[in-house]
Amino acid sequence: MAVIVRAGAAPLWWPGLLAAAIGALVPGLTGRRIGLLAGAALFLITAAAVALVRGRRYTALAAAATRAGRSDFLQDRAVTVREWRRGHRWWLLGAFLAAVASAFLLPAAGGLVLAGAGAGLWIKAVRIGRAEHRDDVLYWVRTDWTERGRPAGKRVKGYRTTGPMAGDAAFGGAPRRS
Repeated sequence: MAVIVRAGAAPLWWPGLLAAAIGALVPGLTGRRIGLLAGAALFLITAAAVALVRGRRYTALAAAATRAGRSDFLQDRAVTVREWRRGHRWWLLGAFLAAVASAFLLPAAGGLVLAGAGAGLWIKAVRIGRAEHRDDVLYWVRTDWTERGRPAGKRVKGYRTTGPMAGDAAFGGAPRRS
């Protein structure tokens, strides 16, 4: 489950930083200094909002998690990440282009908002990883319950758990190190 959350962190973080760097080169209508200060404030607000949104839903689903059965289909980390990124590639491209275009109004702010969303997802995955480590389990979402890459959507009835050595993911959705 944390893999789905973490899958969006890098594709938002790195293009966000690139868009902010490109935006810092453009003077914009408000000037670079105001754009960077506004972007830094928006980065913090966005990261906090993304990290905290739907936190109660994640906690409730984790508290009601059941052991994964033989009939549950749980896919590997690499497949989950690839499918999430393929399904969201046009949204990611549009967000990057919008962040670069916003630099003509407020330099670097759009890119820092995008990077803040990636940082917020990473923080959320770390929090989920701490809960997994505390409970000594990995939380999974059945693939037939996820809707468009949402691990806490309306169709998700509950999480499944496995031992920490199952699959190819470590706590928090990170790749397992051998």
